[in-house]
Amino acid sequence: MKALYEPTGRAKEYADLAVNTYRGCSHGCTYCYAPAATHRTREQFAKPEPRIGILEALEQDCAGRKDIKRAPVLLSFSHDPYMPIEAEHKLTRGAIEILHRHGFPVIILTKAGALAQRDFDLLGPQDKFGVTLTTLSMRDAAIWEPQAALPLARVANLVQAYLRRIPTWVSCEPVLDPFWTSEVIKATSHYVDEYKIGTWNHDVRAKEIDWPKFARDVVKLLDSLGKRYYLKADLREKGKL
Repeated sequence: MKALYEPTGRAKEYADLAVNTYRGCSHGCTYCYAPAATHRTREQFAKPEPRIGILEALEQDCAGRKDIKRAPVLLSFSHDPYMPIEAEHKLTRGAIEILHRHGFPVIILTKAGALAQRDFDLLGPQDKFGVTLTTLSMRDAAIWEPQAALPLARVANLVQAYLRRIPTWVSCEPVLDPFWTSEVIKATSHYVDEYKIGTWNHDVRAKEIDWPKFARDVVKLLDSLGKRYYLKADLREKGKL
């Protein structure tokens, strides 16, 4: 089993390396690309399971693969690293410990609640803790991300990470509504170090968004707040930047 891998395509804009410790994800986000990418139905994908032997494979990769530079490793692309089953299996915590032991910083991306704070004792200034925020509305989040933690719980995680001086970031992807994204940025800018923003893909409703205007507006907002940011290639292309 190959545990540590190099993402390709749009995923590579988030990290040069990644590891997925589970198969499937229980958050049920309606815009999620992962079920199709992993050739599973949404019903199958919604029942996550641990990848047997993943920590042993990760240890071997970290120790034995000399071709891998010590770049930050994202946890994770195909599932949330702090789904409820992580409380029992602790594969995310185990992966962080292995990666750190071999000199790899980690990048966390989650939509989870308080469980995501459990491993703050392992994270330091070389790492990054991030959450996905598409909206601050509890009602809208319940529609689009029905089993994920509510936005305020994710924001609370950011605040706690920031207070511990763990570098923080927010993924505003997909942009479901330009107004929602702007409100997310304005509401969280005091305790977020960096934003990554990408378009909404594979949905006809995304064509209703004026992407050039949104790109100009969001750059102006982020510049006015003095925040670091990265616009993903699809947004730069659609936004004509």
